[in-house]
Amino acid sequence: MTRAFLPKMCTVLLAGTLAGLALAVAALPAALVFGIGFSALSAPYAELPNTLRTPPTAQRSNLYANDGTTLITSFYQEDRVDVPLGEVAPVMRQAIIAAEDARFHEHSGVDLRGIVRAFTANRRDGATRQGASTLTMQYVRNVLSTDPRLSEAQRAAATEVSTARKIQEIRYALALERELTKDEILTRYLNIAYFGAGAYGIAAASKRYFSTSPAKLTLAQAALLAGLVRSPDSDDPINGDADSATARRGYVLDRMVEAGVAAPEEATRAAAQPLNLRPSETPNDCTAVPEGHNDWGFFCDWFTRWWNSQKAFGASVDERQRTLRRGGFSIVSSLDPGVQRATTEQVRRIYPAEHPHAMPTAVVQPGTGRVLAMSVNRTYSVAANPGGQQNHPNTVNQLVAGGGTIVGYQGGSTFKLFAMLAALEAGLPLNTVFDAPRRIVTDFRVSGTEASCGGYWCPQNASASVSGRHDMWTAFGDSVNTYFAWLTERVGADRVVEMAERLGIVFRADDDAQLARHGAREWGPFTLGVSATTPLDLAGAYATLGAEGTWCAPTPVTSITDAEGRRVAAGQPDCRQVLDVDVARAAADAARCPVGDQSMYQGCAGGTATGLRGQLGRPVVGKTGSSERYATETVVALTPQLAVAAMAANPDEPRDAVGRAVQTAMVEAVGEILSYALRDEPVRDFVPPSETTAWRVTGQRTGN
Repeated sequence: MTRAFLPKMCTVLLAGTLAGLALAVAALPAALVFGIGFSALSAPYAELPNTLRTPPTAQRSNLYANDGTTLITSFYQEDRVDVPLGEVAPVMRQAIIAAEDARFHEHSGVDLRGIVRAFTANRRDGATRQGASTLTMQYVRNVLSTDPRLSEAQRAAATEVSTARKIQEIRYALALERELTKDEILTRYLNIAYFGAGAYGIAAASKRYFSTSPAKLTLAQAALLAGLVRSPDSDDPINGDADSATARRGYVLDRMVEAGVAAPEEATRAAAQPLNLRPSETPNDCTAVPEGHNDWGFFCDWFTRWWNSQKAFGASVDERQRTLRRGGFSIVSSLDPGVQRATTEQVRRIYPAEHPHAMPTAVVQPGTGRVLAMSVNRTYSVAANPGGQQNHPNTVNQLVAGGGTIVGYQGGSTFKLFAMLAALEAGLPLNTVFDAPRRIVTDFRVSGTEASCGGYWCPQNASASVSGRHDMWTAFGDSVNTYFAWLTERVGADRVVEMAERLGIVFRADDDAQLARHGAREWGPFTLGVSATTPLDLAGAYATLGAEGTWCAPTPVTSITDAEGRRVAAGQPDCRQVLDVDVARAAADAARCPVGDQSMYQGCAGGTATGLRGQLGRPVVGKTGSSERYATETVVALTPQLAVAAMAANPDEPRDAVGRAVQTAMVEAVGEILSYALRDEPVRDFVPPSETTAWRVTGQRTGN
């Protein structure tokens, strides 16, 4: 008999067996059936599908707080996490072998005796009551039917009832058994098998049914789980038939006694026990954050948006989501539970969840962009709201970071920072003086606005008392509108807009984006914060001063580790130097003035939130901002270690003004957040700018 003829002959004979030709199988020579025949039928290991050689088992990804242990939530399509065989109780290994493949350690991947026995029994009973698949063959079928890289048709073919499919399983099983040890095959099987109730793999099943780990399973528990793999949906004792599950447990216990791996008296006691289920579900997605930490939902939501934007995880959003839900990543986020709690307490002290006004707040770390807290006085929920309201008290809209239907809120005078930076970068020093009038008529053409004088933008100061002679220190401290309108004319509005974009301000509103792209030269009002922004953008922009000109993209992660324990580069900070160090230092020096600190050159002479320095007890810079008619209020504060931005607005009705009075409470709240977050941090000061940046003499224009 030739070598080429053997595989064909074995294939025909096996096909005959599987089609019901039991007599033909029984007549096969023993040497052919159990020896050289199967060896010839086996596929070469190198020719196996990649998915069998390196199985891509889908595993859930876990998102943790910055301590690396506090679970925020999990993401999965199939609840699964792989464990080594050493972390599976011996009784569980014995139970699955007794239930599914008693001769597992004796055959070479295919149990021909089992095939004949199953055929004979099924023909006698007139129904399919016994299977003939070994654990190795079942493993092959499970891998091919769940491989995400295969098409739906290919996965369906892996489970079809056909002779061709069974022969393929046999060939692949034989190849695997020639390459892998029995323990390796058993490990793979236990980590991919479906146990019902959404639990894939023994780790997920142990938790789902008994709230325990695979290493701690008892005899009764192991027998129940082993019994479920035959009919995981119908026998599922949580959602299916508990009586059937109990009966299957008894069957497995009997098989374990027959195999000599369980004493009869132990099996009898186990069979008499109630199921004693302790079901627990692995949280999935952001609506499944722990009940007592609903406020984490907004951070979690922003994390998923961030993940969906990372090209490292796939070419499309759908592909990136599949990577997250199947990749088994361990993600240590930047969320600090303590800082998050303190932020939420302060936010809700000002506005409860039921209040139409919201105070979204973000806390960002300069130099890394890591976001320690994101909070807003809302319940993260898809539940319906009374009165048709969109965002209170329930919402999953991203009120803190923006996105979707949320374009942001007007930041008011906090945008004066960008005009000051553009001026410093253009060579104007901090002591640039202008005699700022109550109202100024600029060269910027406008229409349809109250701040228009003959078609030109003509803003006025919020109070007549702040008009007069100013430099950047005092103008920023007193928030002198006309000074910054004049400064914007000198450097060009387009440079102010470009500066804001350089520091991470995103134009989410269509009108803002159009002006930034096509009308920036005429967008003088931009410097007074008429563009929509978010607390996260603002905190990131001001954090650039704390990092001496290094802007870092806001990031929700500290580290990402894949299922193999490898660090993923996408979890590292994304930072770049966007400002000259001396320019950043000069802007920070002037930004001491609004919050009651004193510049290194004694340039401050008043501010809009002068109590913050005393409340915090350490060097601080910042700015307050009010939009027209106090529709929104904004407070930003910064130390070298942390930046906090809070904005008050009505996300459902922008015309519903929050009023000026809330600003004082917001300043105090921001101070409390910083005080808590920095309680164990050393006091650090900002580095003073050079005298050249502060005092350089230039030509100056006097008032209009």
